[in-house]
Amino acid sequence: MIELRGKEVAAAIRAQIEKDVAAMEGHIPKLAIVRAGEEEDDMAYERGALKRMADLGLEAESYAFPEDISNEAFQAELKKINDDPAVNGILLLAPLPKGLDEAAATAIISPEKDIDGIGPVNKMKLYEGDTSGFAPCTAQAVMEVLDYADVDVTGKHITVVGYGMTVGKPLSIMLLNRKATVSICRSRTTEEDLKKLCSASDIIVAATGKMGMIGPDYIKEGAVVIDVGISMGEDGAIHGDVQFAEIAEIAAMATPVPGGVGAVTTTILAKQLVRAAKIQRA
Repeated sequence: MIELRGKEVAAAIRAQIEKDVAAMEGHIPKLAIVRAGEEEDDMAYERGALKRMADLGLEAESYAFPEDISNEAFQAELKKINDDPAVNGILLLAPLPKGLDEAAATAIISPEKDIDGIGPVNKMKLYEGDTSGFAPCTAQAVMEVLDYADVDVTGKHITVVGYGMTVGKPLSIMLLNRKATVSICRSRTTEEDLKKLCSASDIIVAATGKMGMIGPDYIKEGAVVIDVGISMGEDGAIHGDVQFAEIAEIAAMATPVPGGVGAVTTTILAKQLVRAAKIQRA
């Protein structure tokens, strides 16, 4: 089995980012990371994004607000950030705390600054197959991994396990736009149906956060397996949705966790930030 390591994919994307930034004649794109509350998952992603931007010589600033901020105050602050001409891209860490209107907040972000594709305009562009918009970074990272590995999804039967707004739903649309045959499984899908669909699939994308739920009996010989799930095990280590070692003799390719798709996501964020800056400067 070939291990699809995210580090190699990220390195290829990084080379293009460096060329694009060099062509900007001194302009350094700036990312604004907006967070309400102190959820550990959000803070961990924020730290990773800040580090990646710094590594690439890009600017990034974190705007952290208390969990109990009023809806009106939060929207006013977000509008200020959005209206700042120095800010080229905005990453709004969601879901927002209870009491904050997430749909209204995402609509405040200008489509050309919505580099994680969470606003209504970019969602509609994704649905219509309009590539001028921005797709969610993790879903885009999955596509980049497949492209880097020369996996053509056209006509392939792909099962996406998970239907969240970050990965499952947008990724399913992206795959359909590439002329794949897509089956989507979610929490109400029976184990029998899940196993039947996965074991008949050329490609499986697991994005549930349920540790080790996809075992060798879910995998067809020669399948490509992309693991996006992240869980913290009782051993204190990070694990994926897929039993990686157990599928090694069955799958043709698979991404490990950690070291797979997660290693690509923040690089995609940087890539989309640079693209946003280029659009705004055109």
